[in-house]
Amino acid sequence: MTWNRRDILVGMAACAASTLLSRHAFAQGGYPARPVRVVVPYAAGGGTDFFARLVFAEIGNRLGQQFVIENKAGAGTNLGGEAVARAEPDGYTLLLGDTATYATNRTLYSKLAFDPYKDFSPVSLSGRFALVLLVNTDKLKAGSVRELIAAAKQNSGGVTYGTPGLGSPFHLATELLAQSAGIKLTHVPYRGAAPAVQDLVAGNIQMMFIDFATARSQLSGPIRAIAVASPGPFAGLPGIPSVAADFPGFEAWAWQGIVAPAGTPPEIITTLNEAYRRAVGQPEIREKLAGAGIEVLQSTPEEMAAYMRSEGEKWEKVIRTANIKLE
Repeated sequence: MTWNRRDILVGMAACAASTLLSRHAFAQGGYPARPVRVVVPYAAGGGTDFFARLVFAEIGNRLGQQFVIENKAGAGTNLGGEAVARAEPDGYTLLLGDTATYATNRTLYSKLAFDPYKDFSPVSLSGRFALVLLVNTDKLKAGSVRELIAAAKQNSGGVTYGTPGLGSPFHLATELLAQSAGIKLTHVPYRGAAPAVQDLVAGNIQMMFIDFATARSQLSGPIRAIAVASPGPFAGLPGIPSVAADFPGFEAWAWQGIVAPAGTPPEIITTLNEAYRRAVGQPEIREKLAGAGIEVLQSTPEEMAAYMRSEGEKWEKVIRTANIKLE
């Protein structure tokens, strides 16, 4: 068949009309047309998993499709991150990642199978966990950050702290404190928060940063909260000062956010962002999240992208100064 110029123009017009119609159909609710997979890069039962199951159930109710949670733990969230980075950018695979996935692993790991800045399309920041500095006062006579620093300077390297693992937000927050104060502390990494907290209570370590939800259940006997890592006082612990009161600018959170694979159509990103905002706007949802120690966050995709980069730059300096490396 021979195509003349008129046939080509007619064909182009038809294609354009078809595209407009498909976009109109999409805008009228074409997405999602089937269940959506949400990858959580942690085992079931933690704070991120709790958030995902609560919030995405509500998002599913609003969009008329099931959002299926898939726990894909391992390699400091890298297994889940890689799975989503390599998924089809069609809106049917999402990731609820965190500080590690989006900001710190790019520096901690010499080889990372994805680039958080290039391989994801941000949807929204979703939540953050306040970090609390706990001290076993039977083992470390410190009722404030200044007293802790004085003790560390008197016994360089003699003050021990625990974390749920190398490169975790709790580890990096403590390194930031040490670097800010010019002190040397001895790190004792654990495989998870529970054994670290158990050893703090037993007196095998002297201090640690931990999330508020965990910290508040430990505040008895010699275990005291002496500071929070938020830039100002934290409502959950009235009367407890911030580290920033002694070191202006100090701030550390364990935060999380929702992304899709890079190249996901902007219309889908907008649909997801709006559905997320409506879901966490429900008072009962916010109440349950607050009860789990999670502060709800909302952002535009552009704001999330900017925050990922700013956090990446901030923690890269801390990681390189402390010479923290993971394989």
